[in-house]
Amino acid sequence: MRLLGLLAALLLAVPQTSALPAAAARQPGSPDPLVEAVTAAMTAAVPAPDRPDLAGGQVSVLRRDQAGWAFGTAVQRTGGYPYGWLWLARREGERWRVALEGSAGFGALSRQAPVLRPAERAAFGELTESVAAAPDFRTGMRLPYAVGQAWRFTGGPHPMSGRANSSIDLAGGDGRVLAVRAGLAYRLCPGWLRVVHDRGFETDYYHLHDPISADGRRVATGDYLGRIGTDVSCGGSATGPHVHFSLRRNGDYVDIARHNFGKWVIRAGAQPYEGTAWHGSRRVAVGGTLHNYGALGFSEGIVDTDGGGVLNRRSGPGTSHPVIGTLADGATVRIECSARGTSHTGRGGYTTNLWNRLAGGGWVSDAYLWTGTGDPVSGWC
Repeated sequence: MRLLGLLAALLLAVPQTSALPAAAARQPGSPDPLVEAVTAAMTAAVPAPDRPDLAGGQVSVLRRDQAGWAFGTAVQRTGGYPYGWLWLARREGERWRVALEGSAGFGALSRQAPVLRPAERAAFGELTESVAAAPDFRTGMRLPYAVGQAWRFTGGPHPMSGRANSSIDLAGGDGRVLAVRAGLAYRLCPGWLRVVHDRGFETDYYHLHDPISADGRRVATGDYLGRIGTDVSCGGSATGPHVHFSLRRNGDYVDIARHNFGKWVIRAGAQPYEGTAWHGSRRVAVGGTLHNYGALGFSEGIVDTDGGGVLNRRSGPGTSHPVIGTLADGATVRIECSARGTSHTGRGGYTTNLWNRLAGGGWVSDAYLWTGTGDPVSGWC
C-alpha cells in the first residue's frame, strides 16, 4: 500500500500535457487562432476584382501535431467559382505562419513539415518551382474518362477562378470521372477534388457526384474519382451533369489551351466556353465528341499535316533525302532523337528546321508533329 501511495504521488507531480500545442489551447467557443490565420491568408490571396463578391469561406484542418505544425484545405467562395488551396502552417510563438499552395513559403515549409508524408513533401516541393523558359505544353495526361470512350465537349476554355481560362467541361459516356495521371488526391469541397501530379501539375474535378474520400490518397492513372454531377456546394453553376476539369501548374491555374489531353490539343475561342480540340488536322468544336486515345508520352508526337493527307518519312533530316514511307494525319509516333535539317512551316505559322528520327525508321519535320514543345523531346542524334 505504501508503494502504491508513493507511485500516486509521483504521478501527480508530473506536469500534464495537452493533446494540442499550448498555443492552440483556448476557451470553448472561442475562435481557433489557426483557422483565423488560414482564413486571413486565403482572403488576402483572392485578387482584388473578386473580393467584393466574397461569400464566405471554409477551412479544414486535415492534420495537426503537438510540435506546432498543421496541414489542410481552404476554400473561399465568391459570386462565381470558388478559390481553393492546400495550406501548411507552423506555430511561431503565439502566432501561426501560414503558406498557401503556390507561394514560395509553401514549397519551403513542405520540405520540413512532419505532418506531411514523404510523397507529399516531394510533390508539393515541385508546385513552386519555375517553369522552363522554353514553352512546354506536354502533360502526359489523358482525358478524365475511360480510354476508348467518346464524351461530349460541352464547354471550351473558361475559368475556374481567377483570370486564366484553365478549364473545360465534359459530359456523357458512362459518367465515371477518372484520374488523368497518377498523383495525390484531396477533397476541397463535397463535389471538388484536386490531384497533385508530378512536374508541378495539378488537375481539378468539380461538380462531382459521390466523389472518393481523399486526404492525400494516392491514385493511379485511370482510377475512379467520382461521377459527373451538378454539385455547386462551393459556388459556380451547373445546368446539367458534367465534370468541370481544370489544369494548374506551380500552384495556380494556367490556360488549358495548347495543352494535350488524350491526344487532343485544346484551343481557345474568342470568348470563354468557346473553343476547339484538335487531333492532328481533325478539329472538334464545342458540342462535338472527343474520343479518348489515351495519354501522349513525353517522347511521342502526333502527326499534324496542317490540312489532312499524309506526311512523308525520309531517310534523313531534310527534303533532299529520299521518301521511304508515309504517315497518316493523327498518327502517334515515338521519337528517338532529333537533328537540324531543312526548314518548314506547319500549323499556326510554326517554322522550324528541327527534324525527328522515329522509332521504326525514317525522319519527319517537327513542323508537322505536335509534341508540345519546339525542342527535342529525346535529345540530339
